Amino acid sequence: MHALHARLPKNFVLEDRLERYADAIEPAPARWAGRWAEVCHPLPFAACDPATDGTATRRGDARRYREVRLDLGCGKGAFTAEMARREPDVLFVGVDFEPICIAYAAERAVTGGLANMVLVPATGAGVGGIFGPGELGGIYLNFPTPFPRKKDAGLRLTHLDRLVEYRRLLAPGASVLLKTDSYPLWRFSQTQFDLAGYTTLWKSEDARAERPDDAMSWYERRLCAQGATVFALEATPGHLARRPRQTESLSLVDYLPADVESMGYVPHGMQGTVTNLRNQRLKARMGRDGGA
Repeated sequence: MHALHARLPKNFVLEDRLERYADAIEPAPARWAGRWAEVCHPLPFAACDPATDGTATRRGDARRYREVRLDLGCGKGAFTAEMARREPDVLFVGVDFEPICIAYAAERAVTGGLANMVLVPATGAGVGGIFGPGELGGIYLNFPTPFPRKKDAGLRLTHLDRLVEYRRLLAPGASVLLKTDSYPLWRFSQTQFDLAGYTTLWKSEDARAERPDDAMSWYERRLCAQGATVFALEATPGHLARRPRQTESLSLVDYLPADVESMGYVPHGMQGTVTNLRNQRLKARMGRDGGA
């Protein structure tokens, strides 16, 4: 996620928080692959019971959630919690690699009484081992880290390799929804969805204006307050004849607007890149003017 960190409260002790809200945290998620909807219904803020081996719920019945959705890079869980409140018959699994984020998100789940929200400490690269084929009814990518450099492109949650992996996890008709403040990441992601054989369902250069009632993540609130526009892209797997090959530029510099000097808002994660480009172009102009 973006490097935006709230100041921690006084006397905040991470280990204590993680222990206090451990009932909403699943430390060994791979054991539930393909069975999340059953074994976590209901989730009474006591860990899913391994003794059931996934064959029944803790209450011994055959009930299940209508579907399972993944909030990948859930941050502090504001979006996950709001979605869980809106759709109590859907299980929302929030995944994040930052322990502080997991602690805050788990607190939201427990104090909010959200039985259909569970948190998993993991990276985006590990989701393939957490869920079974066709298990997910949707994947949310809210303001993922852009990783602007070419050498880090494989870490992007919308890189071709990740999108191909998501295809296996998504149920028929399910979609991946990206929201970002980064225009270059949004443009890059369009190329990757196309390469991975996805069909675009929705594309927006001002998602908040088009869908004002959508749940908001903590990052969206923070960035919009700083003047960000939300770019969105929603797509569902389409026909894919063979394993796709990467053919697009991997540096986000190549997806910036041509006139970087006029950019009013610079997306987080790219401030240094844009500053360097502006300085380079200023020096080039000065050099031309001096040689005239």
